Amino acid sequence: MSKRYQLDYESPIGIIEIFGNEEGIYSILFSEKDTLEHFADDNLPNPLLDCFHQLEQYFSGSRQDFAFPYLCKGTDFQKTVWTALTKIPYGETATYKDIAVSIGKENAVRAVGRANGQNKLSIVVPCHRIVGSNGKLTGYAGGLWRKEWLLKHEMGIKVR
Repeated sequence: MSKRYQLDYESPIGIIEIFGNEEGIYSILFSEKDTLEHFADDNLPNPLLDCFHQLEQYFSGSRQDFAFPYLCKGTDFQKTVWTALTKIPYGETATYKDIAVSIGKENAVRAVGRANGQNKLSIVVPCHRIVGSNGKLTGYAGGLWRKEWLLKHEMGIKVR
């Protein structure tokens, strides 16, 4: 079993905890911590450093997708949903129904919602791009205010 590493990234909307190993990243989640505890240094494996730098680029507006290895741990259905989420273009949104139809499971809307909620790779697997069938914001593990910020950021709307 590979050694596990943690790195904290201070984003404009709070601290993000990155967990991974030599093979890739398996968790990117918002934290409610007030201070950074795990800092970047040259002893960290490349996937963590690459993730850190690519998140910096994303938040500065110079990156729209990610190119570091990540490890999705879940059921085959969850992995199918998460792959479909990565196909939602930057700056656009989709509904659970859109995802269900795209994976050929149009009656599995609730299961798609549950899989979306189990995503551990925030931003990279862009579950924040899912909205309700009425176009309104729906739940987000990082908080609806962060979801709104991310969507506005991706749509080019100035956010503070």
